[in-house]
Amino acid sequence: MKEKSHVTIAWTTAQIDAVVKDLANLRLTVDLDLVPRYPYFGRKIYPLGRCKEIRDAVFAELQTQLQQPQGEGVALIRDALDKGAVLKKIWGDLRGVYFQNAMTLGEWYLDVSNDTVNPNKPRVEVLPLAESGFSHISSFEQFVKVAQMYWGVEVYRNDVCPALAPFMPMVYVRDDGVSWVGEANDDMLAMTMANEFLAAERILSTLPPPPKTLLQQWQTVLSGVPHNEFLHGQGDAIDYCQYYRAQQYHVGSRVRDSAVMAYLALPRGIDYAQQ
Repeated sequence: MKEKSHVTIAWTTAQIDAVVKDLANLRLTVDLDLVPRYPYFGRKIYPLGRCKEIRDAVFAELQTQLQQPQGEGVALIRDALDKGAVLKKIWGDLRGVYFQNAMTLGEWYLDVSNDTVNPNKPRVEVLPLAESGFSHISSFEQFVKVAQMYWGVEVYRNDVCPALAPFMPMVYVRDDGVSWVGEANDDMLAMTMANEFLAAERILSTLPPPPKTLLQQWQTVLSGVPHNEFLHGQGDAIDYCQYYRAQQYHVGSRVRDSAVMAYLALPRGIDYAQQ
């Protein structure tokens, strides 16, 4: 359904409370399934770090509930949908501090995983999108700033796989020494392709190169990975951006999908023994 531009959903405080209540009940329902499946995120205990899994599970459960709303809150969401508002998943920068998976209903921000950074916060937050502090990621510079703060990582230019860098221009090192390549989520891939690899080219020109010892460790790992031009191609990452743009690799999904498949052959992380 296409969202009607003139739709205004003006909920009262009592109605917001009803929406929060019903979404919180849905959250409790999905927690029963998610806790045994995702007890930890690294060293963090559920729900920390599980905003995507929680958001997706509540979103799916909500689709069922909307068919025959039982609670006032779900009925209010159904009414908004009937009037032309659209319920959709979002991911981005929340208040410049961390990444968050949430939902929007028209101009309302629905966060059903509000406690996945600070478990002492309420599970659910519902407020006007304009007041939420949420913004979509529009540049790698914005992404890196949040990643450094939220993940506690050092970020380097992707000289590990320069042929992959137009799509995924960064190499991370976490404070525990784990290193990985990124960023492979759909939102970031869409952003770099929409910018015809200019966003990747810009961040590659400003990020520091990885330490030689890190590069050597990655090269050792890559020597054990079946040959793939995205992973083993040699050259300068910025030159690859310019070449891919000239070849119009940003048009369609064929090359992007091939790049993602190559990325999936990489380990999710390697232990970087700093020297």
